[in-house]
Amino acid sequence: MALEIRQQLKLSQQLVMTPQLQQAIKLLQLSRAELVEMVREELEKNPVLEEGQEAFDEKETAKEIEEDVPEPPSQEKFLDPTDGGDRLKEIDWQTYFGDYNFESYSGESGDGDEERPFYENILTKKTSLAEHLRWQISLSSIDDRQRKIAFEIIGNVDDDGYLRTTLDELAEVTGASCDEVESVLRLVQELDPPGVASRDLEECLLRQMESLGIENPLIADILRLHLKELESRKYSVIAKAMGVSVDEVLVAAKIIGSLDPRPGREFSQEDTHYITPDIFVYKVGDDYVVVLNDDGLPNLRISSFYRNALAGGPGVDEKIGEYVQDKMRSALWLIKSIHQRQRTIYKVTRSIVNFQRDFFDNGIEYLKPLVLRDVAEDIQMHESTISRVTTNKYVQTPRGLFELKYFFNSGISTTGGESIASESVKNKIEEIISAEDVKKPYSDQKIVEILKKNGIEIARRTVTKYREMLNIGSSTERKRYF
Repeated sequence: MALEIRQQLKLSQQLVMTPQLQQAIKLLQLSRAELVEMVREELEKNPVLEEGQEAFDEKETAKEIEEDVPEPPSQEKFLDPTDGGDRLKEIDWQTYFGDYNFESYSGESGDGDEERPFYENILTKKTSLAEHLRWQISLSSIDDRQRKIAFEIIGNVDDDGYLRTTLDELAEVTGASCDEVESVLRLVQELDPPGVASRDLEECLLRQMESLGIENPLIADILRLHLKELESRKYSVIAKAMGVSVDEVLVAAKIIGSLDPRPGREFSQEDTHYITPDIFVYKVGDDYVVVLNDDGLPNLRISSFYRNALAGGPGVDEKIGEYVQDKMRSALWLIKSIHQRQRTIYKVTRSIVNFQRDFFDNGIEYLKPLVLRDVAEDIQMHESTISRVTTNKYVQTPRGLFELKYFFNSGISTTGGESIASESVKNKIEEIISAEDVKKPYSDQKIVEILKKNGIEIARRTVTKYREMLNIGSSTERKRYF
């Protein structure tokens, strides 16, 4: 059979994700902090985009925004030689950018910058564990060789205060013997905080005992021989193995429990991240009002400078005109996308408030089962859109601060034929455990029986799953002897 080349026409439909649509979808799933950061970057990259002073108007439509920007002139208008106006070429760009104030978008005046203090003089930073240890070593009376080894040891101490390398590796790096490294390690372990630079939990707790002057052979033997049994609270096993009473083991366990298994924790460099809600829900009379939080979000608009320059554009250079048009379209689409994002968040929150009215009125016990499809059908949007909108978005309500995802949960049937939200069941489990006798905690089966008396019938494995999701230990782990 001979091979031949043929042309064939074929019609097909394909879903094409334009860059503008991709940007709009990306904006939907950004958190508030990520959105502010992205807008700041766009303000720096796009000269047509600028921050306005007007408050954000939720009622302003995309058509009104578009009317604020004149239609870019056609290509023929760019190349029209009949008009000698050359506005863009007449602009002294060097003077323009030289006079432009590139300070932060805080709205503060740039006058008197020379009198402001340097940021280095007003910023503060927490002292790290390594800095704290090096400072103590610098004050100690040791020779340079020992100080070098000590600094190498400190450099291998993690944030929890444990040494994460071996003596052989330290000896190879410093060119010292293992005995010399161990001697310096002992000096480092005597520094503050007690137990620092230990190689394991046993050594850490023993060093803390030495530092506190606790001389108890029973405690030392428990740490050396029965640390795993101590973690599992098998006090009777420890008592039998060591030939002492359970009461003596309990006293020793109480002392051990007062020690710090992570001595470097107080020097942690982790900063507290505060959540800023994207939306507020206020109760006004008998109704709930949804208000968007626009505080800190720049109010974007098209630069009047470039808009006026482009509007008078006969004789404008072709490449400059294309560049300004492209940036103007990009800026306009970004403004539309942000407005659409805010409107979508508002609609979704309004729908959630309507569905979960009983929760806002009476508390978590009245939280209803809710799925994405319910809200999607209510506001005529796709489920994927609802999922993106509710991701990493937080709402401040009279009941507290919640992620929008919190209001979506599965339902569990009750003995009365009704349905209760899984979050409400978790809350009931938490209440049952918080009210139990710590010396005789409830087993998962016992919690199942208590829930059944309250009209909630679930399996024991479901209770175990919910308990683990709440980071609550088993009955053995919750048991307290003192």
